[in-house]
Amino acid sequence: MKDHENIPDPSTWILFSDEDLLVVNKPPGLLSIPDGYQRDLPHLTQTLSPFVGKLWIVHRLDRETSGVMLLARSAEAHRILNEAFRQRALKKQYHCLAAPVPEWDFQDLSLPLRVNADRAHRTRVDFEKGKAARTLVRVLRRGSSFCLLECELHSGYTHQIRAHLYHAGLGILGDSLYRPKALTLTESSLSAPRTMLHAYEIRFAHPRTHFEMAFQAPYPPDFESKLAAL
Repeated sequence: MKDHENIPDPSTWILFSDEDLLVVNKPPGLLSIPDGYQRDLPHLTQTLSPFVGKLWIVHRLDRETSGVMLLARSAEAHRILNEAFRQRALKKQYHCLAAPVPEWDFQDLSLPLRVNADRAHRTRVDFEKGKAARTLVRVLRRGSSFCLLECELHSGYTHQIRAHLYHAGLGILGDSLYRPKALTLTESSLSAPRTMLHAYEIRFAHPRTHFEMAFQAPYPPDFESKLAAL
């Protein structure tokens, strides 16, 4: 069965809605924008628009990544929120399940990144050609074979968290593209149905009122189930 056949009722994703914006908890397996090759695959605005009307995409999450997303409901809100993203005025925190379990509790991964840096189209740390990037990583919970991490973004490059963790010798469960060589594929406790990355929280100023807003997205069932094994 394909991922999109398991997508839950869109009305249950909505965390907040007003005339300017919509905040949702995107389920894993759903595209943020239309696929360039398979145009029939469902995507976020196509799925939500019948419930809430016209929407503008402000930022994206990878197909397998779940969690909080912010969408605009007017062209003006879209313009303001895009500018806020450009200026890094929005704060985002992600949670992920990763291995191996590090000895440290906190790391400031201020490491330059180059997007599409190899034949596998991965983002890689590159001290010569990379651009400044920063991810703050905290260990929230430890298990015997994997852990729960909080990753706070201070830049916004494609696959930034995955690339920074990979350079630090860590891999997100279910992620075969950024899996360190030292991480065995045979350990059943490290298996996962998808990349176990979840956009947990977003903080931003409302485009009309300028009030500070913060939203947290509950974990989806597959993430919650794997976390319970910790």
